[in-house]
Amino acid sequence: MLVHIPSLRRYARLLTGSSSHADDLVQDTLERACVKWALWQPGSALRSWLFTLMHNLYLNQRRDWRHDDTHASMDDVAEPAYEPFVQASEQMDMQLALDRMSPALREVLLLVSVEEYTYAEAAKILNIPIGTVMSRLHRAREQLRGLINHEEAMSTPSLHLVKR
Repeated sequence: MLVHIPSLRRYARLLTGSSSHADDLVQDTLERACVKWALWQPGSALRSWLFTLMHNLYLNQRRDWRHDDTHASMDDVAEPAYEPFVQASEQMDMQLALDRMSPALREVLLLVSVEEYTYAEAAKILNIPIGTVMSRLHRAREQLRGLINHEEAMSTPSLHLVKR
């Protein structure tokens, strides 16, 4: 189980947009895996099973969070991500774009594009039909492209033509 922690954390970080929320989600996932260990079938993909647990916990936490009026607003602020090989501005644009996507589209995009799951594996993890995975992935890529292009357009100084 320990070898899967980095990929769980990466997925959780991109899913939640916050390193502290991601760490909590990974910890909750590992705790749930220990409690439910008897449900894992030896010979099946442990990584996929862990991602399924994480996905279900994330959905439960989102649902519970929307109904909880006592959450602290400071926890909702997304922390900037840090990867040494990516320019900070590009990473900020990507994180902002991911934050603006719907969770359903973001989950499929991250599972297939970042975690490199097949469509069938992502469908099993998310408990949706494979056609829905393909459709959401297409829409997610189009939306991400549009959001990133919009961010670039907003950060580029515009040229104004003036009649003389």
